This record gives sequence, structure tokens and C-alpha cells, in this order.
Amino acid sequence: MPTSILYEIESEFARLSPEAQLTLLERLVHRARETVSGHREAWDAGLSMMAADPEMQRELHRIEAEFSAAEAHGIEGD
Repeated sequence: MPTSILYEIESEFARLSPEAQLTLLERLVHRARETVSGHREAWDAGLSMMAADPEMQRELHRIEAEFSAAEAHGIEGD
């Protein structure tokens, strides 16, 4: 966002009463939280779909089998 637009928004904000400023800030925080929550839900849904994918499960089992020999010898990764 261009600096001039940010300056204009800040100037308009300064003209509001303290009560109106607080109301606006609360609304903006609420909107930001909804946006973040929506992204998190989409991320979680994508992970769930990936975990349920049979091809992904086969690959995870293959990797697990590949490293099971190292684990049997006490070699573990962090």
C-alpha cells in the first residue's frame, strides 16, 4: 500500500473521537483475527486431506520402513 494512502488513513483516524478510534480499532482487530482464523482452517483442512490420501500414507510408510533400521540401532534424528 502506498505511503500516501497510509498517511491519509492515519490523518482521518486522528480526526475521530477517542471512542470512535477505539471502536474502529476493535473492528479492525476482529477482521484481522477472522482472516487469520480462515487461513488456519484452510491449512488444517489441507493437512487433513493430505493425511487421508492413500498415496501419501504409502509414502510415509515407505519412509518409516527406511528409517526403522536406524531406529533399531539406536540412531534417532531430532
